Amino acid sequence: MSTHEPPADRDGSPAPTGADSLSRSAVVSEPDRAARPERLGQPERLEGPERLEGPGASGAAEGSEASGVARAEPEPGAEDEAEEPGRSRSRDLLLLAGICLAALLLVNAFVARPFTVPSGSMEDTLRPGDRLIANQLAYAFGGHPQRGDVVVFDGTGSFLRDSAEPPGFWDDLRSVGRDLGLVPAGDTVYVKRVIGVAGDRVRSTGPGAPLTVNGVPVDESAYLAPGDQPSAVAFDVLVPNGKLFVLGDHRSSSRDSRDHLGEPGGGFVPEDKVIGRADWVVYPFSRLTGLDRPAAFTAVPGTGGRGDQG
Repeated sequence: MSTHEPPADRDGSPAPTGADSLSRSAVVSEPDRAARPERLGQPERLEGPERLEGPGASGAAEGSEASGVARAEPEPGAEDEAEEPGRSRSRDLLLLAGICLAALLLVNAFVARPFTVPSGSMEDTLRPGDRLIANQLAYAFGGHPQRGDVVVFDGTGSFLRDSAEPPGFWDDLRSVGRDLGLVPAGDTVYVKRVIGVAGDRVRSTGPGAPLTVNGVPVDESAYLAPGDQPSAVAFDVLVPNGKLFVLGDHRSSSRDSRDHLGEPGGGFVPEDKVIGRADWVVYPFSRLTGLDRPAAFTAVPGTGGRGDQG
């Protein structure tokens, strides 16, 4: 009588049969899966918040989604909100630049306007190339130019003849540009010193003699160019109401009211043609200075009915 032995398992144990076979397989396979999850393609589940760093972070994040762990998504418009402060600063800078430009234009038009001295007719007080500032408020509130003031004025109608043609659109536009300081003043603008105001009688007897204003000799040595005489030309004028009699400090090199005595208007400058009083030389910096009214005219009587001239 023969006996049947069950085939031996690979480890030498008897092969399981029946229910024991399923039970043994379950016991063996479960520990294997837990010990080697990567072999079955199942990522480990992260317990609690874990920070992923390094090259594998994105892959791990995808695995977390597959295992049910939610990934934070940026809210719509978050990138725009992050860029908004930069755009806001740019708008603020542009707004500030616009305000500064508008303020500069207003100052040029109504307060202080720069001019460049084109010639030597006012030496040594002003030299060619000097940059001066004309104070446009000096006579704005009922004030009038006074003797000794250095003034910037439009010579059209006094030193230059008025154009026979009425100004056109481009002429008006250039005029506005000049008022705002955007366009050069051109060759119609002059700078001279006021010698006589409305009602004054200004006389010269020629070389070697001082000018007299209302009969009083004027000592002009403080501002006349070295070696110059008060006037090499004899004249005797009465300044009309609302007009000015002006001369350059470099008398031997200045075309001024004396040169237009026989012309219409007699070389007198209308007060309403005065742009402003030259108060400062601002460039070159070595010549930075204020242009004060000299004391030469303090003893001159008469005011042309306009109050104190001192």
